[in-house]
Amino acid sequence: MSARNAAALASAVLAVSLALTACTGFYEIPIETPIQPKMDVSAFQRVLIAGFISGGTDDVDANLETVRLLRSQLRTKSSLRVIEAEVLPLAEIAADQHKDNAAETLQPVAQLASNGSGQAAAPAAGPEAHPADPKQGEPKIRNEKDLQKYDKIFADTAYWKKLGEEYQNPLIVTGTVLFTPHQASGFVMQNREVYDSFGRRTVIPVRTYMERKGFILAPKFIFIDGRTGAILYSEGFREEILYNAQQNTPALSSYFELMDRLVPSFLSTLSAQRVRGTRVLLK
Repeated sequence: MSARNAAALASAVLAVSLALTACTGFYEIPIETPIQPKMDVSAFQRVLIAGFISGGTDDVDANLETVRLLRSQLRTKSSLRVIEAEVLPLAEIAADQHKDNAAETLQPVAQLASNGSGQAAAPAAGPEAHPADPKQGEPKIRNEKDLQKYDKIFADTAYWKKLGEEYQNPLIVTGTVLFTPHQASGFVMQNREVYDSFGRRTVIPVRTYMERKGFILAPKFIFIDGRTGAILYSEGFREEILYNAQQNTPALSSYFELMDRLVPSFLSTLSAQRVRGTRVLLK
């Protein structure tokens, strides 16, 4: 660094120091930053949170809880009117649709076989291959691979258009919600209190091996035009939470804690949101 540059730097530092010294204090100014919505919903006045294909654990009815939560959020944080309707058992509906489609496909094949013109083919594997849940009467869904077998219902424009006609062509919100237990082990950083010979307390970070358990929440929100039955937009999320293995946290509490992280992103899809913060000014 040259002598001239060093002198200039020293002068700048001195000027800043004098300015800070002259300031008698500082104050915070609240600000709001608008975030534009991800999709245009100006064509809709009503929104129907129809239902979700859910799975992962039997401890939480993720379909029912997700519908309730999103409806309550939209009532206060969206200009769209929320339609109050029965929550659709979407997994069961998708399984029934697959059965009907398989029966229609096999019927002409069976007729050919009876005439000696061919042999009936085995039905394709689908949602009905899963055993029914004795508690809820719905097929078992445990992982993302299971969910993929139900994706066809979201592309069924005739089904969603008919549903939209029943509720005066609203924006329809549906999708999938996978809420699964999760376990992990490894080293984590923890703060540990240490006292010296004079009784003075200090806190130092310590790497500790821990067994932890928790949940993973992976929803996918799909927005459908109730006028045409076509998908307008879709977005997936993934959140994880872990606790000490000895900590007994109810599954429903963990579900709501994880959903709290996702709700702002969901709302920003439908309407403009404002992020609040502060700026510090010297005086």
